[in-house]
Amino acid sequence: MEEITPAYGTATLLLIAAGAVAFLLVLILRFRLHAFVALTLVSLLTALITGVAFKDIVPTLMTGFGSTLASVALLVGFGAMIGRLLQVTGGAQVLADKLISVFGESRAPFALGVASLLFGFPIFFDAGLVVMLPIIFSIATRLGGSVLTYALPAAGAFAVMHAFVPPHPGPVAAGDLLGADLGLLVLVGLVIGLPTWFLGGYLYGLWAGRRFVLPVPAFMTGGDAGALAGPPPTFKTVMTVLLLPLGLIFLNTGLNTLATAGVVSGDATWVNMLRMIGQTPVALLITVIVAMRLLGEGRSGVEIEKIMDGALGPVCAIILVTGAGGMFGGVLRASGIGQALASSLSSVGLPLIVAAFLIATALRVAQGSATVALTTTAGLLAPTVAATEGLSVFDHCFLVIAIACGSTVLSHVNDSGFWLVGRFLEMDEKMTLRTWTVMETLLGTIGFLIALIGWWLL
Repeated sequence: MEEITPAYGTATLLLIAAGAVAFLLVLILRFRLHAFVALTLVSLLTALITGVAFKDIVPTLMTGFGSTLASVALLVGFGAMIGRLLQVTGGAQVLADKLISVFGESRAPFALGVASLLFGFPIFFDAGLVVMLPIIFSIATRLGGSVLTYALPAAGAFAVMHAFVPPHPGPVAAGDLLGADLGLLVLVGLVIGLPTWFLGGYLYGLWAGRRFVLPVPAFMTGGDAGALAGPPPTFKTVMTVLLLPLGLIFLNTGLNTLATAGVVSGDATWVNMLRMIGQTPVALLITVIVAMRLLGEGRSGVEIEKIMDGALGPVCAIILVTGAGGMFGGVLRASGIGQALASSLSSVGLPLIVAAFLIATALRVAQGSATVALTTTAGLLAPTVAATEGLSVFDHCFLVIAIACGSTVLSHVNDSGFWLVGRFLEMDEKMTLRTWTVMETLLGTIGFLIALIGWWLL
């Protein structure tokens, strides 16, 4: 499909984008139209209003929908299967008991956050969250209180690691475009990311849990778990299942980082084979098969099939709504809204690190994807960074983090993560805006302020 030239100026595109988001919220919140239908309708109307050619409208919708499903559907499906096996066989409860025994009941949210930070180093946000959810729900069921108390610290940990720290694709690509040292970027990302998570993810999660009392989702508390319950797996078996995708995915992300740094050849057959095995869908497929063998020991094939089949039903709506959110974001990208906003902000003459944050924020708000906002902003600023004298190796890293922070804030209805988190926690759109969106904005803002201080001091 040919690149679509924007039909309007920046101001008009901005008004259209604001109107589209407002109309979408009205349809969902006021008229209670299902999010899948509302997102599809508003995507179609936005494409028409922004001047996308009639012949390109449906391909644009399908591209946004399909590309999101390609990255989400397999991960959510396989992740849900692993999670269901952990839940039904008692594996989630085994890990929950271990975490509580080590950290204590009062520190269970902190324990979940720390575990998510470790898992989030090589594993992507959506895959990591889906695999961790059964443990989160198991602890929330046992200890009581709002599920947000346990879910937000973990979700915030995955979000920070995904945006701030290589070997995730966004910071790796931005670091490469801006000439940042990737090894140093890992250290800077962790130094900034850990306090950012503690303040904006963990502490906010505790506050939100007291403020908004939400039960554990019904699809995680009902069903056939009791009928199929058998001897629970050992802690070693549960950790094997959880660490297997972690190790496999690290083959891809770790080798990708080494190839970018020139340590290994990206054309070597053995490198590409291991990276293929470490691709998230393949890693999760292998983990599903291993989990069926280890966690399903002592159960018949019919029972295992029933567990796996029961895992997919509740997540079908999540997958479709997430894909529709990607469709809406795709239309906003194709219409030129994000590019127009970024070009306008880049010409204002702000300090470089502030401009980096604001451009990434504009792109994030306009089209939804954090990775797209991160890489696009880095590409836009790369010539300016290259021409700016006196930037230290730390300054390059702070610029990457500032862009990552801008690409994190204000997650809303055009972000697939917004729908993923909201639907898994069974929150309506208003509650998702009041919790998930607020946490994402806190994470981005706190991280940027820390990076800005570092920019001034170093």
